[in-house]
Parts: sequence; C-alpha cells; structure tokens
Amino acid sequence: METWQKILQYSLTDPAALAARFNIDPAPLHEVAERYPMRINPYYLSLIQQVGDPIWKQAVPDAMELQDQVCHVDPLNEENQSPVPNLVHRYPDRVLFMISSTCAMYCRFCTRKRKVGCAEMAISEESISAGIAYIREHAEIRDVILSGGDPLLLSDEKLDSILSRLRAISHLEIIRIGTRIPVVLPQRITTSLVRILKRYHPLYINTHFNHPAEITEQSAKACARLANAGIPLGNQTVLMRGVNADPLVMGRLMQRLLAIRVRPYYIYQADQVQGTDHFRTSVEEGLEIIRALRGYTSGMAVPTYVIDAPGGGGKIPLLPDYLQQLGSDVVLKNYLGDTYHYTNAEPAGPADALVWQLDLAG
Repeated sequence: METWQKILQYSLTDPAALAARFNIDPAPLHEVAERYPMRINPYYLSLIQQVGDPIWKQAVPDAMELQDQVCHVDPLNEENQSPVPNLVHRYPDRVLFMISSTCAMYCRFCTRKRKVGCAEMAISEESISAGIAYIREHAEIRDVILSGGDPLLLSDEKLDSILSRLRAISHLEIIRIGTRIPVVLPQRITTSLVRILKRYHPLYINTHFNHPAEITEQSAKACARLANAGIPLGNQTVLMRGVNADPLVMGRLMQRLLAIRVRPYYIYQADQVQGTDHFRTSVEEGLEIIRALRGYTSGMAVPTYVIDAPGGGGKIPLLPDYLQQLGSDVVLKNYLGDTYHYTNAEPAGPADALVWQLDLAG
C-alpha cells in the first residue's frame, strides 16, 4: 500500500495532464491555474465520475474563476485582524492560527484562495513561534483553531512540536484542528498520527465533507481512527451551486456523516471570495435546505446555517421563520407550518444579565 506521502507526490498540478485524462481543452485550465494553483492527488481524482460532477467542480480550475467581478480578495478581513502574521484574533477568547501553507487538494472555493499554495502565504518556524508567543502573552485566549493550508499535512514531528508548545500554555483550554485531510487524503490519518493527537486532549477536529460521494470506505476508516482515539469530530460544509445546493443531497450528506461518527456543525453560506462567485447560492436557498432538514431527520443531522460576515464580523446564524412573535405570548411555527403558542416568562433584569456575562468572560 502506498504511503500518503507517495500519493501526494503523484498529485496533478499541470492542467495538461488532467486535460489529457478527460479529453478536454487544457488552455482555459492553464490560465486559471497560473493565478490559482491546482493540486489534485490521485485519491481525490479517483472520486471524479465525469467532467462537471460535484467532485470535479471542487477540484478542477474553471474559467469562471477569472471572470468574477463581484467578490473580494479578503472578504473576512483576516489580514487586518492579524496582530502577528498568520494568526487571526477576531473573537475575544479564541484565535485562528495558520501553521501550514499547503493542502492535499486545492479547493476551488477556498476562503483563502488569495494565498493558499502561493508565495503570499509564507509560514516559517519564525511565524509559528511568533503565533505561539502571542497566544502565551494573551491570557484571554482559551481556544485555538489550527488552520492553514492544512495542518495535518505537516510531518508528525512538526505537528507534535507545535501541539506540545501550545498545550504547555496554562490558560489555553481547547485545541481545535481544521482539516480536509479525512476527505481528500484519508491515508494521512495513520496510527502514528492518531497516537500523537490523542496526547493533547481536549482536542477537537472539524473536517469538511461537501458531498456524499466524498464519504468512502477510506474516509470512513480515517474518521473511525480519530473517533476511536476519543477525538470529537465535527463537519463544516460550504453551500455551493452545482455541488450540494439541493435538500436531498444535503440531507443524505448529513445522515451519512452521523453514520461515520462526524457531527454536522456548520453549513456556510459561501464567502464572497474573489474567484468563487459562480459557486454562490442565494440565502433563500440555504434557508430552504434547513427547512427541508428540520423535523424530517434527526436534530443531530441539522447543522447551523451561518454567514461569516463580510468585513470580519464573525459567524451569524440564520434560521427559517419559526419564531413569529415575541412578547408575553410567543407565537411559533413548526416544520409542518402549524402555529403554536408558548406563554413567556418575565425576562431577567439587566443586572442579572450583566452578572452572567461577567461570569462567562471571567
């Protein structure tokens, strides 16, 4: 059996090779790949059934990426919320820490499309040390999300070193890893990697399945290895036209995720990232998908639908109109459209609310 390193080594990065395999014109692909790099490893390539299918759309350059006149280079304003390079401090008690500049497959919808896999994303031992020092110096930080690029593309030794240094920070309670590795290169989830990760509990992993076809025997095995090590797994799906913007597809994905012990966490409204406008759906379509899930499948299979607010405002949850009226009589509408009434309690006073907020912050 080939190692994950060998599989990665055979990745397609030249559109000509991809075009020859699928008998298409390479010229449009070349132009896009010069601006936004392409990498498709053999495992993820094997999931493509035909040109233009949901796997293809996520992996293969598209001329529409260069025609986008609507979206923005850094829509979430990460660069202006980075007190040190490659670390975003947006929320009071947590930071996003980028420790890898590359991925096992370059997703065409990536929110960091501007720099992942490019020279603009320079991550070094110096930048990692600076990020760890920043976390150590800010006692309000209790939660770090390791991201990139993909953190699990680092060597076992490098990842072990970073996790060890983070776990030594007394006020840091939770370590999370955001990774697409179980989806695009499940062979990387080795027993030796899992042995390292389980040393650093409480450690959580959020992965990123977007379509039921990505749940394979190999990806299920990778998730099982992580879950068996006591690592809670969540999933963040991006809502995309031509990939999963369909209630039946999304429902099947969420149910199959639960079957492999991955808890649906978020459905993201696609970010306004330059080069990705052709993926974006309307918000109404996203709300309709949530409406189609709620009540018709387990509540565990219904993730939170969010917009990561442009300009760095953070994640804002969206729900269909279940709440019809507030006041002493709360009027509700269930998933079937039936109306119900709930007699409200008196609200807590402002002083009570202030004490609660202070307790949470402290």
